[in-house]
Amino acid sequence: MTTAEPALHPVLRYAGGALTPGADQVAAEEPLEIRLVHGGEERPLGVTMRTPGADPDLVRGWLYAEGAIREAGDLLDLSEWREGELATPNVVRVRLRSGFAALERLSRQTFTSSACGVCGAGSIERLAVRARPALWTRPPLSPELVCSLPGRLRAGQPLFAVTGGLHAAGLFTPDGECLAVREDVGRHNAVDKVIGWALTGGRLPLGDHILTVSSRAGFEIVQKAALAGVPVVCAVSAPTSLAVQVAESFGLTLLGFVRGERFNVYSAPERLQP
Repeated sequence: MTTAEPALHPVLRYAGGALTPGADQVAAEEPLEIRLVHGGEERPLGVTMRTPGADPDLVRGWLYAEGAIREAGDLLDLSEWREGELATPNVVRVRLRSGFAALERLSRQTFTSSACGVCGAGSIERLAVRARPALWTRPPLSPELVCSLPGRLRAGQPLFAVTGGLHAAGLFTPDGECLAVREDVGRHNAVDKVIGWALTGGRLPLGDHILTVSSRAGFEIVQKAALAGVPVVCAVSAPTSLAVQVAESFGLTLLGFVRGERFNVYSAPERLQP
């Protein structure tokens, strides 16, 4: 499952008062259908729009965030759909230890996207059932290191460099070492890919780690961080009110508008040097 290369698309560029022909790199976006296989039967789990690449990490992270699996061993098999010589890379089949019981678990625990406007206290209550403690055992972070994180994230975004059309999520140590960066047209997918990578490597829960995102910090992103045990979330744009509530409820340090030499601290400031 290789990363889809950006497509070159003809455009007209307006500059200097004139339109001139040119070309632009456009980020790939394709659907990924996830199907659950058990006992010779196959049922759909969901469809997400994503940038092809790191699909196994995306699926693992998505299954973990939605409560279908709790550890890497709960996922018995993951493969692209294939019948004989016919293969469909935009469809993946998964076999779970819990079998079709995962379908009921998904229907009970799937968190509604903030885009639909119905998230609220109930979402936080459901999150509390599964969220891990946000543990931080290292010295407080320096403001200089925090300000450097978006630049370090950008260094791991080769597709954004040529398209300008992708979000990214990166996992960092308290010393600013970049452990993993994943890109996707969907900011939530990018976070799922990073968490899926960590799950595969046996790194969960992610105490003493920093999640940095190239977007706003909405409910879903902070929710996914809380589920993975991430204590610090750093966003280059604004948080939402529900994201702040989640961060405060679960003791996450939430930083927003991390740009240049400034940022805002919305919760748990004790993890930062005064």
